[in-house]
Amino acid sequence: MVFILRILFAAKDIKRPRNYLRSKFLDSIRLHVKGGTGGTGLPKFGGLGGQGGCVYCIGKEKSNLLSISNKYRMKTISAGHGEDSRKTKIVGNPGKDVQLEVPLGVTIYREDGNSMGSIDIEDQTIIVARGGPGGNPQNNFLGHFGQTYHIRLDLKLIADVGLVGFPNAGKSSLLKAISRAKPRIANYPFTTIKPNKGIIQFEDLRQISIADLPGLIEGAHNNIGLGHKFLKHVERTKLLLFIADVQGFQLSPKYPQRSCLETVLLLNRELELYDPELLEKPAILAVNKMDLEGAQDIFEEVKHSLKNIEKAMDSIPKEIRPEKGIVFEDVVGISALKNDDSIQDLKFLLRKRLDEYAEENNPDIVDARDIFKRNRAVLTEKGPQVT
Repeated sequence: MVFILRILFAAKDIKRPRNYLRSKFLDSIRLHVKGGTGGTGLPKFGGLGGQGGCVYCIGKEKSNLLSISNKYRMKTISAGHGEDSRKTKIVGNPGKDVQLEVPLGVTIYREDGNSMGSIDIEDQTIIVARGGPGGNPQNNFLGHFGQTYHIRLDLKLIADVGLVGFPNAGKSSLLKAISRAKPRIANYPFTTIKPNKGIIQFEDLRQISIADLPGLIEGAHNNIGLGHKFLKHVERTKLLLFIADVQGFQLSPKYPQRSCLETVLLLNRELELYDPELLEKPAILAVNKMDLEGAQDIFEEVKHSLKNIEKAMDSIPKEIRPEKGIVFEDVVGISALKNDDSIQDLKFLLRKRLDEYAEENNPDIVDARDIFKRNRAVLTEKGPQVT
């Protein structure tokens, strides 16, 4: 009895992680799925067994991997078995399918690493375990087992804009200022420990999704820190928004102090080493904390260096020097904490660049806009009509 009490009291003394450190976000889970077995046929009457049910994933915007994990942890997701054929019912009913709602942006992998497909739009479906065929003349009226797989659901956030920056650069402050999101903000690194997604709402009801992702550190491409857990989410964004502290960044005394320009180039290098194709995405650089003394001079120096990047590279340490410098569409100064006019200017700049991106990748959009303008002009000339 004394021993049990000691264990109970000791358990109370164990320090539990603070609430904000208990992440409620999952971007990868493993599941065991099993298709239903086909029903047995009836040879005497030529009866056919029912097809086994299938397990399939369907895309839903409001779904999340955490709820799926909580519901199916340590369980097999099994579809229903096909009904056997009998005298009173020659053709058996098929087994019941299982519908697994998953968030948009999920890629499904089998245990051998092969991809079964991705779900990117609402109500898109992928069968992950087919049911076995029912008994028929071709299989001697014996129903077959359904497919059985261990699968992995890997989520990569789908967003129009992805925020890229080192810890404490002001990404969460910017997300709060620019959208309706309410991320945790504090004056120390690694405030963001899970991705946050916000929506920029314009007066004409246009919406832009923006993702604040956990801060990178040097070596993230080698999975140091949050590493790949962060970088994989950048792949599904249309535009990259780099955030850099005008004063530079130093993670800890073990790391050297990096200037604002060095920070930008180091972010460039981490993306390059993870996936060089990321450098082909449209990108904007926002230099934050412009309300600090001397910030304007540093900002002008950074802009000048980025325009003459080949010459500026000579002064950059080799260990952080990228092979290919990213080309920024725009370089702007902002003050995320002050939430001044610079934030509004950035909002409309993001919209402008995303519209240009859409027109380049979807030429039909231009034609559709011309038709809309022509129709609106015709209606304006005719004036209001009474029906």
